[in-house]
Amino acid sequence: MFLSTPQIVAQRIEGQAPVSTFLAVSALVSAALALAAFYTFGTLTGPVLVFAAIVMIATYGLIQNYPHPVLGLCNVVTLLRAAMVAFLIGAVLVPGVSVWVVFGLAVAAFALDGIDGWLARRAGLVSDFGARFDMETDAGLGAVISLWLLASGTTGSEILLLGFMRYAFLGASFIWPALQAPLPDAFRRKAICVVQITALIVLIFPLTPQVLVLPVTVCAVLLLGWSFLVDILWLARRAA
Repeated sequence: MFLSTPQIVAQRIEGQAPVSTFLAVSALVSAALALAAFYTFGTLTGPVLVFAAIVMIATYGLIQNYPHPVLGLCNVVTLLRAAMVAFLIGAVLVPGVSVWVVFGLAVAAFALDGIDGWLARRAGLVSDFGARFDMETDAGLGAVISLWLLASGTTGSEILLLGFMRYAFLGASFIWPALQAPLPDAFRRKAICVVQITALIVLIFPLTPQVLVLPVTVCAVLLLGWSFLVDILWLARRAA
């Protein structure tokens, strides 16, 4: 007897404590996010829809590629960071939100980066899913901050190079399949990601002098571009 795709997925979910825990925690976080968004922005639609999409994609990743019997606090921390990114979407969509609110949430989301990895190593729950979830949350944080900087008039459109370079790389991979090959771990990549988010947060900071905005943006874009170029050349040589 053949099972339909929904039946197969349902069977895989049954008995998977990590998935059940993830969905339960996501529901609680979603409720808190909705209240915070409605209080701050007067609407909850944007942040809640973005968070729902994140949860759906992450749940699929858990079902397909999570080897441990428990979810772990590490993945809960990453989920909270993702909720902060979704909340910041509201600041992009609703003008006039205090810059200090945006700055505080961005700093909090950034400060929690690394804690989830430390918790995963400490609990023996390191996984490809957790690493990917953390990486995509970092990418989302950078993208949302860059959109806010552009929408607020703090910077020009050049800031999108800093926030969306990873998504440009992913888009290019559909045209050039060689870019879809896995990359080896590299400290350089992690360090420049920290530089990228730090630069974006510096640009959000209300007391940053306007004269520093363009130099900070250009330096960060050049470093990030160099890092992507190194990876692209490595992938191209590997595919040759």
